Amino acid sequence: MSKKYVYLFSEGKASMRDLLGGKGANLAEMTNIGLPVPPGFTITTEACNAYYSNGENVPDGTWDQVWPALAEVEAATGKLFGDKKNPLLVSVRSGAKFSMPGMMDTVLNLGLNDDTVEALVVNTQNERFAWDCYRRFIQMFGDVVLEVEHYNFEQILETAKEKQGVHYDSELSAESLKWMVTEYKKKIERKTGKPFPMDPKVQLELAVLAVFRSWNNDRANVYRKINNIPHDIGTAVNVQSMVFGNMGSDSGTGVAFTRNPSTGEKALYGEYLMNAQGEDVVAGIRTPQPIATLAQENLEIYNQFVEISSRLESHYRDMQDIEFTIERGKLYMLQTRNGKRTASAAIRVAVELFHEGMISKEEAIMRIEPEQLDHLLHRRMDTGAKLQVLAKGLPASPGAASGKIVFSAEEAERLGEAGEKVILVRTETTPDDIRGILAAQGILTSRGGMTSHAAVVSRHMGKPAVCGCDALKIDYGQDLVVIEGVEYPAGSIFSIDGSSGRVIKGEVAMVDPELSENFKEYLDWADEIARLRVMANADTPTEATNARNFGAVGIGLTRTEHMFMDPERIPIVQEMILAQTLEEREVALAKLLPMQEGDFYGILKAMQGLSVTIRLLDPPLHEFLPHSEELIVEITKLKMTQNDPDTLHEKEALLRKVRALSELNPMLGHRGCRLGVSFPEITVMQARAIFQASARLVKEGYDIHPEVMIPLIMGKEEFLMMRKLVDDTAAEVMREQNVSLHYKVGTMIEVPRAALLADEVGKVADFFSFGTNDLTQMTMGLSRDDAQGKFLPAYLENKLMSTDPFVVLDRAGVGKLIDMAVKLGRGTNPNLGLGICGEHGGEPNSVEFCHMVGLDYVSCSPFRVPIARLAAAQAVVKNR
Repeated sequence: MSKKYVYLFSEGKASMRDLLGGKGANLAEMTNIGLPVPPGFTITTEACNAYYSNGENVPDGTWDQVWPALAEVEAATGKLFGDKKNPLLVSVRSGAKFSMPGMMDTVLNLGLNDDTVEALVVNTQNERFAWDCYRRFIQMFGDVVLEVEHYNFEQILETAKEKQGVHYDSELSAESLKWMVTEYKKKIERKTGKPFPMDPKVQLELAVLAVFRSWNNDRANVYRKINNIPHDIGTAVNVQSMVFGNMGSDSGTGVAFTRNPSTGEKALYGEYLMNAQGEDVVAGIRTPQPIATLAQENLEIYNQFVEISSRLESHYRDMQDIEFTIERGKLYMLQTRNGKRTASAAIRVAVELFHEGMISKEEAIMRIEPEQLDHLLHRRMDTGAKLQVLAKGLPASPGAASGKIVFSAEEAERLGEAGEKVILVRTETTPDDIRGILAAQGILTSRGGMTSHAAVVSRHMGKPAVCGCDALKIDYGQDLVVIEGVEYPAGSIFSIDGSSGRVIKGEVAMVDPELSENFKEYLDWADEIARLRVMANADTPTEATNARNFGAVGIGLTRTEHMFMDPERIPIVQEMILAQTLEEREVALAKLLPMQEGDFYGILKAMQGLSVTIRLLDPPLHEFLPHSEELIVEITKLKMTQNDPDTLHEKEALLRKVRALSELNPMLGHRGCRLGVSFPEITVMQARAIFQASARLVKEGYDIHPEVMIPLIMGKEEFLMMRKLVDDTAAEVMREQNVSLHYKVGTMIEVPRAALLADEVGKVADFFSFGTNDLTQMTMGLSRDDAQGKFLPAYLENKLMSTDPFVVLDRAGVGKLIDMAVKLGRGTNPNLGLGICGEHGGEPNSVEFCHMVGLDYVSCSPFRVPIARLAAAQAVVKNR
């Protein structure tokens, strides 16, 4: 018996998402709970995967299962596929396990031909409607299935409107539509060399194959890559009997959310169009009406829709995105799925669903992808800024952005890759614009509503968008937009406010967002559940305060070299580096000491009551000196003028020092603890600055917890030497200041040898912090600066790596080394503190790994602290 590849909606259930895809599983579930769903069947994701593994051939037995399933649909509807009197028409839609809105292909009105269109005329008593369905079907089938580009049909459509003297598609007469059908068929035969297929069974077979092919189109691949959706799960194909929203004034179609997808407010939110088909709403070709208006047009249908929406939300225990059609006064549900929403809406919905008793805290925590929280940190316009508002559209996706306007996705991508900030301006966006949307700061469209493609995709990506701004007159030929008679060419600076719908001339000052009470409550739940503590990497009191405001429970990494980069300090740092004797160096260090003490005083004070881990100077000294090429140019100019011998002598001495300090491989050179071995006075100065700052704060009554981190050790010998310098300095300061200081001394594990000898190091260290940036470079033999943007993309493209190891921790290699070091270190020192302080500390997959191997904390940049807090909680739930 052949494998089952086809399921009627009545045979499926919600738990079969892997097999039926999200759309198919939801259609099955809605059917089985008694909602008015047009009958149909699903061809499984397994059939799609088999199609690709069989060299793009449908697996044996598939069509033998399709035709009996189609017969069941015929029986349920009382219509026959291809019948000349009462024809069944179907839609053919994609539907993967994970929602990918608009990324794959759909065909509507399938089953129409020169005979069945006449039957549709008789049965509906509406000649114009029938021929409009036929021309739409040929256009969609020609584009999606036969790969005749869309513009070919648009040209014929424009000609038809010109000939009849009308502006809108809906004004075209039946005669104009018949002419268009003839021209469409001619165009297809010219482009493909074959006549348009009249046999409905052939149409269905070709459409199913086209949906399978669309799984691997460019936009679907890009979308999966952006959203970390596996490439090997395949799409299901849903074949469903058609219902028509364009059969007259008692018919319509719409899309609605059970809660507001921008704010999370518990209120129906959506749009509909009477006498229209579904793609009219989603594509933004006509501007639709708010869903609340339906109550005035048809209160009975509106109340029925409200009741079904409430049932669906209760059944799925989540906000739903619902597609519906009204055919001659009867409501049909075409789809439901968990609705895409902004991060702020997602948090509000999760919190309110918990308080409504629908979900637990653990379920609420799992409802939001940690990376979504990043969207909450987008800036908004400064309310005090003077704004020159040019136009207003619909507030489709919150947030604000400024940039140069561009009119094509390709230009947005090109300029975005070059580091330019751009606003993508389009009449409406389509799934083909995905790369440009990704590159742009924000999206502005002249057509389309709150559920248009631009709105849905922007909200999901956390980008601001203003849609349906009909004041924009875009001229693609001249590469400009006209607003109230004024021309704005490409490159003009616009700002958009996706929260109010305003379009503003010029760049606008932005302010950072304030986090809502829902946000704070939600992350408090995460902290209740998480085992890992989340700390932050911060180098200034301001950064430390930000980190604390975002919920960090300490500073896991303070990089002291960042404090030396201040323009006022660079000359003193250079004086220290260029010193020829210990005495000369100590003169410079004496100048740096009070500066460093002030730095540490500010950070420790800001983190009162929490630990602060301070890493001693790490980078090679030549990084604080000018580049040799720049010095050579300066020296050459001085020699040519011959009027400043003192400066010339000074620059030549500096060049000699730069050359003496230059290294062929600085990453593995004279840095980290190696500087302290060569110049222990630098280590002593930094230690003294830490402990003098600590002594002042203790005397002022502050509860402080300094931790000193020794970088880049290879084993315990270097660590012991450095620790002695630190401990001796601490003892000296405590005697001088007559205070008692509680501190720790630990190390950064970033050299593989140190990880391998972690049992020895663990005996003498108070804590380990894994520096995963360097540990990844040294373990994998990769230079981050040379790999990213050069050969690493080729590795990812060829699937030699699944992710960039500098973004997502390499569990198989680097992770194994960390796991080993944890076990070795804890084996000799059960009280050893363990953490991670590379940027992996704010990446959710890496945070989960840190939980799994038993680290105590992760540390990341302040703005990624909320992400790490949520990821730490999710790690507990996932790994119970």
